[in-house]
Amino acid sequence: MTSPRALLAAWNLRAKKRLGQHFLTDPSTANMIASRSQLQAEDIVLEIGAGLGALTIPLAKNVKRVHAVEIDPHLAALLKTELLSNQIGNVVIVQKNILDFDISKLARETGHPLLVMGNLPFNISSQVIVKLIDTRASISRAVLMLQKELAQRITAQPGKKDYGRLTVMLNYCASVQSIAQVKAPLFFPLVKVDSEVIEIDFKPTSPERPDAETFFFRVVKAAFSQRRKTLKNALVGSELHLEPKIAKQVLERVGIDPKRRAETLMVSEFVRLSNTLGEIRPHPWGARNDQLKYAVRAKSPKG
Repeated sequence: MTSPRALLAAWNLRAKKRLGQHFLTDPSTANMIASRSQLQAEDIVLEIGAGLGALTIPLAKNVKRVHAVEIDPHLAALLKTELLSNQIGNVVIVQKNILDFDISKLARETGHPLLVMGNLPFNISSQVIVKLIDTRASISRAVLMLQKELAQRITAQPGKKDYGRLTVMLNYCASVQSIAQVKAPLFFPLVKVDSEVIEIDFKPTSPERPDAETFFFRVVKAAFSQRRKTLKNALVGSELHLEPKIAKQVLERVGIDPKRRAETLMVSEFVRLSNTLGEIRPHPWGARNDQLKYAVRAKSPKG
């Protein structure tokens, strides 16, 4: 593996801060990640942010094919040369923003669920994970290197300050585990924080299934929109536009104290809340509070 510093200098390139470009400098770390990812010879890998190929090359040596997505056209050209010099022929380079890439289409074309891997730039990590959740029917697993702060948020337990929207969304549809730690000095340019590699294993079905998944995700987002507020006040101030009295009645109906905060709720509680709000809302985001009042009263066990 050629030093990223030397490789970029040879091509008269610099890492682009706006794209969050930081390149792994240690080939043994890349090999360790590939080893712990339990790769299979028949795997089809979608690599996010292939960069200079530090992970691409060990992946390609262990799987059937790698579709390497890289937004930077200069790095895509450099990567092509690196693959040729290493006699790697099973990598398809796609010069595209991963947020615009059609994951489901690729899975259909290959006839195989995808294994998603990559070192995610911090500025789009959350957006990428949400995209993977939305397209999880086309994905078997995801092995992602994230800044440690985000990895800790994703793996947090209810009641902890790091527990948030992504935690709930992933707990609903996947199991998540940490498989490796990567120290900050192993990147060029240098980064200030360590990274962590997590494995996301998507579940074929969820034991806690909401009536409407899209609305469930919107309710979770609304609940965490103002983290310092009580759950009732967060819902009132969110895009759901609930009146305080209605929010209180709905929460009490599903057995949730309105004074609790979003980070204390289990997935099952979010499902109950979403289902009840979904039943009583006459319009997509609950704009007609007069009808909501009637619906809550009508469904109340106390009459």
